[in-house]
Amino acid sequence: MQENYLAKWLNNELTEEELAVFKKSDEYASYQRILEASKTMEGPDFDVEDALQAIKNKRILQEPKVVQLKPFRRFLKVAAAVTIIMVGSYFYLNTLNENITTQFAENKEVILPDSSEIIMNADSKIAYSKKKWDTERNVSLNGEAFFKVAKGERFTVTTDHGTVAVLGTQFNVEGREGFFEVTCFEGLVSVSYKGSETKLPAGTSFMVVEGEIVPAEEPKNLNPSWMDNESTFKSIPLKYVLDEFQRQHNVKVKTQNIDLGKLFTGTFSNTNTDLALQSISVPSRIKFKLEGNKVLFYAESAP
Repeated sequence: MQENYLAKWLNNELTEEELAVFKKSDEYASYQRILEASKTMEGPDFDVEDALQAIKNKRILQEPKVVQLKPFRRFLKVAAAVTIIMVGSYFYLNTLNENITTQFAENKEVILPDSSEIIMNADSKIAYSKKKWDTERNVSLNGEAFFKVAKGERFTVTTDHGTVAVLGTQFNVEGREGFFEVTCFEGLVSVSYKGSETKLPAGTSFMVVEGEIVPAEEPKNLNPSWMDNESTFKSIPLKYVLDEFQRQHNVKVKTQNIDLGKLFTGTFSNTNTDLALQSISVPSRIKFKLEGNKVLFYAESAP
């Protein structure tokens, strides 16, 4: 690659033939990635013209007979631009968090830098800093996930509702709009909610529905039911049951003339849609109409 290709590329001065040759070079891919990363940030204020003028004045004083050449000015512009891009990109890329999401009807397993495990339920998102994990063991959660924390490793789980602090334990956290639940399956979990802290030993849960702390059923298994392809509820408003059905089966839910605040107790399958619909509608005394990937739940008395 000719030495002036980078300068001409940054100034959009390459001919079609030169651009074709430049794109085939080993350096082109690296320059392209740096340029793409720089588009999402703003570089520090740097007046190239002022800097060039200062250099020019200094050189004139020291060497009165030297004439400034346009190629030198162009080189300084390119050097300043490349320096800003490379330095800015380095700091930008090193502050990025790891962001992992699941879609409807999807679960995913994540291994953290300390070998702790996270199993994510459908329609969930976690974020954490991989590079700073040794000093910032914090996982941000929006949705639901089951955590298996490595022995002796302490970190926190942050949700929009509250914070969970753990040390070598297994627990489940669900933080969705209007709903927050933490269940400890092993060890000890500390839950902070609205300035108050609650200690959860193994076999206990903490639940908040629509901003109110409500009694939670003790877990009967060694892991949450959704990990066994079932969704289980005890005295939970029907609204949240239907929301979970939608997430697990990727079926759009609509309702007509039904009481979404009615409490539901029961279990439905996360893999068999027809069976799940029957498991919800029969005990709730409502009907449903399934068409493609849409379902309408309606009251028995509705036309």
